[in-house]
Amino acid sequence: MNGKVIILSAPSGSGKSTIISALMKQGDINMQFSVSATNRAPRGEEVNGRDYHFLSDADFRSEIDADAFLEYEEVYPGRFYGTLKSEIDRIAAADSNAVMDIDVNGALRVKDKLGDRAISIFIQPPSIDELRRRLESRATDSPESIDARIDRAKYELDQAPRFDARIINDDLERAVADARRVILDFLNK
Repeated sequence: MNGKVIILSAPSGSGKSTIISALMKQGDINMQFSVSATNRAPRGEEVNGRDYHFLSDADFRSEIDADAFLEYEEVYPGRFYGTLKSEIDRIAAADSNAVMDIDVNGALRVKDKLGDRAISIFIQPPSIDELRRRLESRATDSPESIDARIDRAKYELDQAPRFDARIINDDLERAVADARRVILDFLNK
């Protein structure tokens, strides 16, 4: 694989997708978004192939058996997310760097596999209370789902010291600028 890999991870609702979107919109970093795969149904206006590769349970498990994933994780019981090797290959073939928006365990596995070819960046919410407020304001999840995400976030926050860089997203503009600086420093090494 050519190109480098930029991994952003965070608890759901911390702003990693928003930060990636802002960086992509700026357009001055040679990177393409790596679309993850999942076996969950699309939410809201999500589009297959743009937001995720939406696979059936059987298809996701078939890809696991075929060793088609760089990483995958059962993030919630019966709910899988993963990065297809073909996505990273597609981006490398375009002479670009891949930017990934993946869960904490997947991020750490990719970093372990790719070593210095990858940088892992953890986007941290200012607090658990603020994270809950953000998740509730999205109005896309049930109260039970939000509770499960908050429980998961506590575990994920404990993993933050294992990442190459940590950015607290208490001010979006500053968080985007911090992420941009970290990424450019990594790409210019």
